[in-house]
Amino acid sequence: MKKVLIAEDEANIRELVAINLRRAGYDVTEAGDGVQALALYNEHAGSFDVVLLDIMMPNLDGLEVCKQLRALSDKVGIIMLTAKTQELDKVSGLLMGADDYITKPFSPSELTARVDSVYRRVALNTGTVAEPKKNDRIELPPFELNLRNRTLYKGDRLIELTQVEFQIIEYFFTNAGKPLNRTDILRHVWGESYFGDEKVVDVNIRRLRMKIEDEPSVPHHLVTVWGMGYKWNS
Repeated sequence: MKKVLIAEDEANIRELVAINLRRAGYDVTEAGDGVQALALYNEHAGSFDVVLLDIMMPNLDGLEVCKQLRALSDKVGIIMLTAKTQELDKVSGLLMGADDYITKPFSPSELTARVDSVYRRVALNTGTVAEPKKNDRIELPPFELNLRNRTLYKGDRLIELTQVEFQIIEYFFTNAGKPLNRTDILRHVWGESYFGDEKVVDVNIRRLRMKIEDEPSVPHHLVTVWGMGYKWNS
């Protein structure tokens, strides 16, 4: 069963989200604040596939919960629920390890599509669904990407990646030296039916640079191609 944890202090919104996800085939657990969400996550031994976090919650806000969840697992999918006015919080959530965000108000179809997209990445990463056969490794010194184990090494150092980060890196590695625009990256990683904007790509690139570059502010490998997007330099 596909398991989702919803942390939202507004009962009517939480109920609406829960109803629609249950209709879509998800096993839903509800939390009314961040403290309860973390307790439920730990109580279920990290068995949730996706966690939806409202940013503005009492006791412990969604950003702090996101940070703590990501420290516990790089595999769980995390989606932030935000208001239109919370632009800075959206970026902060992505930088803390969230996979996506949904802006309120949202339609049931958008909610389901976004959760489905994150769940597919989680399922692929955990082996719940089969991955197409391919070569096990891509080597672009000093990096080695292992497609079977879904790991990235820089020399002998393991670089911890979320599902989104792994898919982005895999896309760059299989298109090394080729400029990739934001729209292509968005469609490849988040899917054709993604409802969000391209900002999510830029924030994830920033996060990746912090992990892989010797000097993130002067990137050598994951570089910007002005007017086009990004490309990978070996």
